[in-house]
Amino acid sequence: MSGKEKRALGVTATETHGGKLAARALKAAGVECVFTLSGGHVMGIYDGCLDEGIDIVDVRHEQAAVHAADAWARLHPGKVGVAILTAGPGVTDGVTGVANAWRANSPILVFGGQGPFRHAGRGSLQEMDHVSLMRPVSKWAGACLETRRIAEYIELAVRTALSGVPGPSFLEIPMDVLHGNVDLDAVAIPPFRDYRVASAAPADVLGAAAEIIAGARTPVVMAGTSLKWSEGGAALAAFLDATAIPCYVNGMARGEVKWDHPSFLSLTRSQALAGADVVILAGTPLDFRMKFGRAIPADARIVQLDLDETLIGQNRAAEVGLVGNLGANFEALLELFKSTGVSVDASAHLAALAAREAKLDDARNAELNSDEVPIDPLRLCREIADVVTDDMIVIGDGGDIVAQASKVIRVPRRGTWMDPGPLGTLGVGMPFALAAQKAHPDKRVLIVYGDGSFGLNGFEYDTAVRFGLPIVGVVGNDAAWGQMLRPQASLYGQDRVVATELNYTRYDKVVEAMGGHGSHVTEPGEIAPALARAFDSGLPALVNVEIRQDRGAMKGSTYV
Repeated sequence: MSGKEKRALGVTATETHGGKLAARALKAAGVECVFTLSGGHVMGIYDGCLDEGIDIVDVRHEQAAVHAADAWARLHPGKVGVAILTAGPGVTDGVTGVANAWRANSPILVFGGQGPFRHAGRGSLQEMDHVSLMRPVSKWAGACLETRRIAEYIELAVRTALSGVPGPSFLEIPMDVLHGNVDLDAVAIPPFRDYRVASAAPADVLGAAAEIIAGARTPVVMAGTSLKWSEGGAALAAFLDATAIPCYVNGMARGEVKWDHPSFLSLTRSQALAGADVVILAGTPLDFRMKFGRAIPADARIVQLDLDETLIGQNRAAEVGLVGNLGANFEALLELFKSTGVSVDASAHLAALAAREAKLDDARNAELNSDEVPIDPLRLCREIADVVTDDMIVIGDGGDIVAQASKVIRVPRRGTWMDPGPLGTLGVGMPFALAAQKAHPDKRVLIVYGDGSFGLNGFEYDTAVRFGLPIVGVVGNDAAWGQMLRPQASLYGQDRVVATELNYTRYDKVVEAMGGHGSHVTEPGEIAPALARAFDSGLPALVNVEIRQDRGAMKGSTYV
């Protein structure tokens, strides 16, 4: 309908559907790209995104769309990643992605479609209570029931996702509300701002923390995810420069302290914690990764930094809690040391741990350079580490193989390491990589896969082919759910192994069939040439490496 025809009918020239209002609000929020799987309930948002120049990446499973939004948020501090899901199974397929973002503290906005509001409760196609489903795994979940208020609800959802400890927001918009008429010129777009925590703790609390740290003999810093969301890596590095305190990282803090920093250690964490008299928890929750606090000696003093007061003292009391931006608090501690003339020097303690770390590194050289067949998993990890460059984005998607790779692969200085986070969701590899390659077309993106995890979202290679994203994946293929097979065999016996065995499937052929490049490797000397061919192909590529299947004794459990 032309503008003249609209005016003749009493319709304003700027009157259109609510999807265009949604897209205009997303543009105002700084959104550049959305991830989706098409559905009639949400198509109006696509139409608006075309007007606003927002890229649309359509995937093959809604879970992948949400995982990709999660990765986009991790790569764009201060911005949300966005996924758009159609109603019913579209939303339910995305629940795992939302739950993973919730545990990983990733700020995402997920749109859910819904049947027409005027038919609520009457049994519309794919109608169900999405909001109640999403509420337990979201920071905020709600529905917009008036077309004119769509932008208002988007600002609320974005604000909630980015404020304090980040996390997911879920916004449902019924079909008739999204496609209802609205005059764009008559609706103000709410202002979007930087919602991130910027403040530091009060001076008296900082003073108490400084006093504890200054009196330590064997201090340790444990840096975690909230350090990333505070963009506090540089401030922590300066703090470590001044104090020489040993530092270990987990979660999204990987890469916040560069691997070549003198205080950065990775192989002696258990020993360092067991001997610590002061532990500085910098955004590291006392969850299963820290044995719910039992990894720290009972008589050690804890200084805990985090973005939210409710996280201080969870599972174990902290002597001092510094609430606020972690980088700002490290800067404030340094200023306090300088102004009071306090000197902290843990260099002797650091040197002792570094020497122990060097011995541990030497002890695994035989495995890192093993020529055995089937291939030693650590040999594969070493070969992967050899091709990682300073600008690469590396993604871990698996159990055993990723746990081993994370101890061998150094996080690139100007790149990124990403893995699911504490929910341990498998299948994030290609969705994360789609977002990473889309956001950084100038960087190489590498996925380290387990064969089990490849089976969950490996079909997203089709998406990579369609969008011309030359992502390279490497599968450590042991024909098993290895992280489950080992404890199962140990606890119940080799003859009681069930539901943990796979085949040495030719996943490389699957990728070739979708238009990508594939290589199959069975000898250790073939790994490096196969990786080179994959990177040189210019296509989405997969190197399928058959590795040794281990059924050895269980060394511990991540579940208790």
